[in-house]
Amino acid sequence: MLAFKSFQQELDARHDKYERLVKLSRDITVESKRTIFLLHRITSAPDVEEILTESEIKLDGVRQKILQVAQELSGEDMHQFHRAITTGLQEYVEAVSFQHFIKTRSLISMDEINKQLIFTTEDNGKENKTPSSDTQDKQLVTWSLKVTPVDYLLGVADLTGELMRMCINSVGNGDIDTPFEVSQFLRQVYDGFSFIGNTGPYEVSKKLYTLKQSLAKVENACYALKVRGSEIPKHMLADVFSVKTEMIDQEEGIS
Repeated sequence: MLAFKSFQQELDARHDKYERLVKLSRDITVESKRTIFLLHRITSAPDVEEILTESEIKLDGVRQKILQVAQELSGEDMHQFHRAITTGLQEYVEAVSFQHFIKTRSLISMDEINKQLIFTTEDNGKENKTPSSDTQDKQLVTWSLKVTPVDYLLGVADLTGELMRMCINSVGNGDIDTPFEVSQFLRQVYDGFSFIGNTGPYEVSKKLYTLKQSLAKVENACYALKVRGSEIPKHMLADVFSVKTEMIDQEEGIS
């Protein structure tokens, strides 16, 4: 009975930890989505830097949640709890890579993402961003959480959908350069995913179809801009592309 009592306590503690991680993952997902919605305003906002600064503040808040995840997983095998946090990590990767693309027009690496997820805290668990002479006497603890390659790949695959929306929004606001930049970037990402093919995890091959759809819509927009751009007034471009996008969706549904 004593042995089974200890087993019960251990299983209950593990179950409670799993539930706390699911809740944190949900919070990370929500805040990351809000950051992505904020970044989409960049196509029509007059002050780009203000939005980027605000998005960085939001991502810092998300990283505080990830710090709590790292503290929960201290001394545990992350892969036992990976299913509880994978959704939040994918959404975070999507938000960070979207912000990085807007800034640099390039893809953030997994190593760069993981470097941002190393935290130094005091014994009370609060993050210590600016060490001073007062805190030198206190013991500092380092926490870290690594995004797995699968989470990174799935987050990047989701990023392509956001870039497609950004492309169509840019055209609607008269920005003709962004669609071609996005198209070139998406082609490179699609080529990279094609090398993985069916050899990677099941989720990755499933996202490949969505990625292909996003690329087709962006290439269709670039084609229309190149061929008919001079004929269509700028304020009507968005309407033309929304109609073309619907036609592509219907064709894919029929096939």
